[in-house]
Amino acid sequence: MTVFKGYMKILKKNIGLVIMYLIIFFSVALALQAAAGKEGSDSYQSKSVEIGIVDEDGGTLAQGLEDYLGKIHHITMLENDREVLQENLFYRNVEYIVQIPENFVQSCILDSERLKVTKVPGSYTSYYVDQQINSYLSMARTYLAAGLSQEEAVDAIAAEKHSEVQTLAGTSENVTKPGYLYYFRYLPYLFLGVFCYVMGYILMAFRQGDIQRRMEASAVSVRRQSIEGLLAMGVMGLVLWGVGIAGAGIMYGKAFWKSQTLGYYILNSLIMMAVALSLSYLVGMFVKNSNMLSGLANVISLGMCFLCGVFVPMNVMDKKVLKVAQFLPVYWYEQVNELLSEYTTLTDKAEEQIHMAMGIEVLFVVVFVCLTLTVVKYKRQK
Repeated sequence: MTVFKGYMKILKKNIGLVIMYLIIFFSVALALQAAAGKEGSDSYQSKSVEIGIVDEDGGTLAQGLEDYLGKIHHITMLENDREVLQENLFYRNVEYIVQIPENFVQSCILDSERLKVTKVPGSYTSYYVDQQINSYLSMARTYLAAGLSQEEAVDAIAAEKHSEVQTLAGTSENVTKPGYLYYFRYLPYLFLGVFCYVMGYILMAFRQGDIQRRMEASAVSVRRQSIEGLLAMGVMGLVLWGVGIAGAGIMYGKAFWKSQTLGYYILNSLIMMAVALSLSYLVGMFVKNSNMLSGLANVISLGMCFLCGVFVPMNVMDKKVLKVAQFLPVYWYEQVNELLSEYTTLTDKAEEQIHMAMGIEVLFVVVFVCLTLTVVKYKRQK
């Protein structure tokens, strides 16, 4: 087991790097859990929400909507700039963004078109704001139909009392997103970050000096060396994956272990681990020094996470970016997470979509393995 021990010794030398990524990951998870714990789920009527408003209409009824929401919530006026909106939502400066279009009265009140809103995923209070906006639009529509002017309609709406909102029971159509959704959303960053660095250092160590030639000339067959290397990779992957699953179990307790979708979360994370492991091995084949490794590892881990909905929710990302992200494995991992968060009991259609996304992840693993074998064969023939 010489090769296996070699892998483990190099891993041991870089254990500090692994611990650093674990600390970062669990710190983010704890911060998200603490933030989620502050959100009440049974008393919406007394909850003030940080709302951002983009007003492109500037009319009387648009101003009336701003005043109507401002009676309870904290209002921040924002520019109609996608980057500004994404930044405010990402840093939680606002939890809810309302975009009032031009011709607001005609399009959203008279023609009953939906008002464009963007929410922080998993925010319970967003349901309350939805209800308030729908109530305002409905009252405005009624008063205008009765012959009132826009100014009179605004005054009449202002005189109305805010109705109390009762919490809704979780169903397949209306489900409170579980706290561990955000934990699993960030899991690819842990896997990609750790494996890209660790596998890079291991493969660089085995290529130093005449080590590779000595291994080829040793009494241990190439096949045996490959098996031991795969075994070492499997052990590393399963240990890190086990730590991740155990962390979720400890942090979220019964809510996690008794989830009806627990099996899918575990399976999806296991496939993601295999994706990260196979991709990191492929990348490690091209790494020549630590500087090059650092650059590639950061580009791959951070790049995929930003493009595929790990750090920024998919519902606020540009559609063109998401189309590009479909060619990356992390996108399909996050698609499974989003589907799991929308149901307490999966429908047949949801299960089909989850199976398809997981199947695509597995195909990525196969592609990365085939590319690795091709590179290995090419290098041996040189």
